[in-house]
Amino acid sequence: MPELPDLAVYLECVEDHALGDELTGIRVGNPFILRTVTPRPSDFAGLSLRGTARIGKRMVLNFDRGLHAVIHLMILGRLHWKKPAAPLPKGSGLAAFDFRRGSLQLTESGSKRRASLHLVEGPAGLAALDRGGLEVMDASLPEFSARLRSRPHTLKRALADPVVFAAIGNAYSDEILHRARLSPFKTTSAIDEADVRRLFDATRAVLGEWTERLRGEALAGSARWPAKVTAFRPEMAVHGRFGLPCPDCGAPVQRIVYASNECNYCARCQTGGRLLADRALSRLLKDSWPRTLDEQQA
Repeated sequence: MPELPDLAVYLECVEDHALGDELTGIRVGNPFILRTVTPRPSDFAGLSLRGTARIGKRMVLNFDRGLHAVIHLMILGRLHWKKPAAPLPKGSGLAAFDFRRGSLQLTESGSKRRASLHLVEGPAGLAALDRGGLEVMDASLPEFSARLRSRPHTLKRALADPVVFAAIGNAYSDEILHRARLSPFKTTSAIDEADVRRLFDATRAVLGEWTERLRGEALAGSARWPAKVTAFRPEMAVHGRFGLPCPDCGAPVQRIVYASNECNYCARCQTGGRLLADRALSRLLKDSWPRTLDEQQA
């Protein structure tokens, strides 16, 4: 699922292409995408884009008359900038915002339709979609600390909980915890002030660095648009790199699989060499399950 760096760059590119431009209409390619009844798509015709915003992982397009289009990409939704009135792709094309200068199109690959579009009016309409997660890039250390400890979570879950923090998910929580040298399974009740400071600094640094990296990649292309939005990038330290060497210490990256997600970490950098138990595999192997990195390598 696209997280803060991807979403921030998407919105910057939307403004670069369409800010101030008039919307000639909204095309709905799949009725499932639209989750609201009023205002209607036809109510947006003739309005100009006045800016963009973000509510957690939702992207907001702000139009005249206090109308807003709120897009949630979920896992496989993506945005594309096409020539004016370009046809929507068959099957994957969900909606198009047709401006005079071009068409902003929402697509979703795969067979399931999870992405959503809400058309709302005024501050109250936007507030109804807000999960309340703290925007870390705008927060102070005391605000971060209080929010982190507000729920009894593991650090991995706390970072990715949209009620606790905004727009951080599975990928960047792995990268943040690796940068902070903290175990993903350490609990928010057990973390001390030094750990909180390290996690705060790591969160802001990782999100900031990746936003700059993705912004540079988008602007370097002739289309000035994100060419590839993915949670798996070879430049990442641990996320999606199971079995590959940690870039800091060279130990193999580990993983814990749960539900439809996985957590990647470096045992040497983050857990003092201790391997975290993968519930399914450790039950299967029982006494053969290695407890430490040294046992695993042996």
